Amino acid sequence: MDPKGVTTVFPSPASPTEGDDLCDIDVTHGAIDSVTLLICLCGLAGNGAVLCLLQRNPNTCYIINLAFANFTFLHFAVPSTLLYLLEEVSCSTIVPLVFMRALFPLLLFSYNLGLYLLTAISIDKCMSTLCPLWYRCHRPQRLSWMVCALLWALSITVIVTMTALCHSQEHEHCQVSLITMYALNLFLFAPAMVISSTILLIKIKSQQQRPKRLDIVIFLVVLFFLLFALPLSLCNFLQQLGYTTVSSQIVFLLACIHSSINPIIYFLVGRCRRPCSVGILRLSLQRVFEEGGGRGPQHSLPLPGAG
Repeated sequence: MDPKGVTTVFPSPASPTEGDDLCDIDVTHGAIDSVTLLICLCGLAGNGAVLCLLQRNPNTCYIINLAFANFTFLHFAVPSTLLYLLEEVSCSTIVPLVFMRALFPLLLFSYNLGLYLLTAISIDKCMSTLCPLWYRCHRPQRLSWMVCALLWALSITVIVTMTALCHSQEHEHCQVSLITMYALNLFLFAPAMVISSTILLIKIKSQQQRPKRLDIVIFLVVLFFLLFALPLSLCNFLQQLGYTTVSSQIVFLLACIHSSINPIIYFLVGRCRRPCSVGILRLSLQRVFEEGGGRGPQHSLPLPGAG
C-alpha cells in the first residue's frame, strides 16, 4: 500500500548508513520481532488445533470462524515479521516494498473479521442469557451461519473499499477511509462487545449462578481483546489524526498475542486432569462449547472459513 502518510501496523525495516559498510543493528527491534515471530508460530499451532479438533455445529460456528480469522492474521504476520527481522539483521532490503504493502490489507481484513466475530459472540451469548426461552425454541438454527456470512461480507467490503481508495491518487480519501474503519472498530463494535459482556456478567451475578465454562471463556477472550487487540485500532486511529502513539512494533506484538491466546484459554478452561493428548484436547473443547450450547440436537452445518 502506498505509504502516503498511511499508518501501517508494521515497524520500519533497518537501512544501512550512507558511506558505511556496516550499520547499527537495533537489538531492541530485533528482540521484539523475534518474540513476535515465536508467538505467531505458537498461535498458528493453537488455532490450527482448534480448527482440526472442534466439532462443527451451530454452537461452534462463531468459534471456528474466529479461530480461522486468528489463524489467517498470524499466517500473514509470520512472513512480514520474518522479513523485517531478516532486514533488521542484514541491514538491506530483501523483498520489494510492494510485497510488504500487500500484506497490510490482508492483515487488517483478518483483524477486522476477528473483531466483528467476537462482537457477534458476545451479543449472541447475552441474548441466550436474557431471552433463554426464545433462544432455545425460536432462534433460527442457521442464524449463526448467516451472521458469519454477513460479517465476512462486511470485512471484505471494508478492506476492498479502503484498498481502492488508498491506491488512488487522493491522500485525503485514503485517510478518511482508514479513520472511518478504525472509528467503526472503536465506537461501534468494541462498545457493543463490552456492553453485551457487561450485561451478561451482571445477569449471572444477580442470579448468583456459577458461571458456565463458556461464560468464562467469553469474559476472558473479551478482556484480552481489550488489552491486546484494541490498541491496534486505537493507535492507528490516533496516528491518522496526527497524534504520536507507542511503537508500531509493540502494538503489532500485542495483536499477535491476542490472536494466539484464545486456544490457550479454551484448553485451560475446559481442561481435564489427565495426561495431554489429542483426545484430551478435543474433550477440553467439547466441555467448553457443548456445555454452553443449549440448543438441543446438533446438526452439522457448512461454515464459511471453517476449512
